[in-house]
Amino acid sequence: MAKSINQVILMGRLTRDPEQRTTSTGKTIASFGIAVDRASQDDTADFFNVTAWEKLGELVVQYLAKGRRVLVQGRLRQDSWDDKETGKKQSRIEVVATDVTFLDGPSDSAGASRPAASQSSTSKKTDDVIIEDIDDKPIDLSEIPF
Repeated sequence: MAKSINQVILMGRLTRDPEQRTTSTGKTIASFGIAVDRASQDDTADFFNVTAWEKLGELVVQYLAKGRRVLVQGRLRQDSWDDKETGKKQSRIEVVATDVTFLDGPSDSAGASRPAASQSSTSKKTDDVIIEDIDDKPIDLSEIPF
C-alpha cells in the first residue's frame, strides 16, 4: 500500500495581522493569511488561510504583521459544513503550519513595522562598524590553516 503525503511549502507576504484565539481546551491558535505571487507575467497572487497552533502561533502573533514575508511549511486541511442560511454544503482548505520562518525584519516589510522593533533595529544600525580598507589582493591558499 502506498503511503500518503500531505505537505505544503509556501512563501509570501501576510495579508493581515495574525489573530489569536483560545480553544475551549485552552490551546492557543493563530490565524493569518498569506499572498503568494504567481510566476506568470500578470500581477496576480494566490491567497491562503494559515493556522498555527500553540507556541508557534504565539510567536507568529508576537513577531509578525501585515506585509511581512514568511516561509510556511505545513499540511493542508479541508473543512466542510452546511451553511445555516442557505442550507448549501460549504468547504474550505487551509494550511496548518508546522513551521513558520520569518524572512525579513520589521523594517524590511512594506509599511508593516512595529514602532518598538523598528526603533531597536535603527539603533543597532548606528553601531555597525564600517570597514573601508579592503584590498583586492589574491588570497594565498598556503596561509589557510586547514
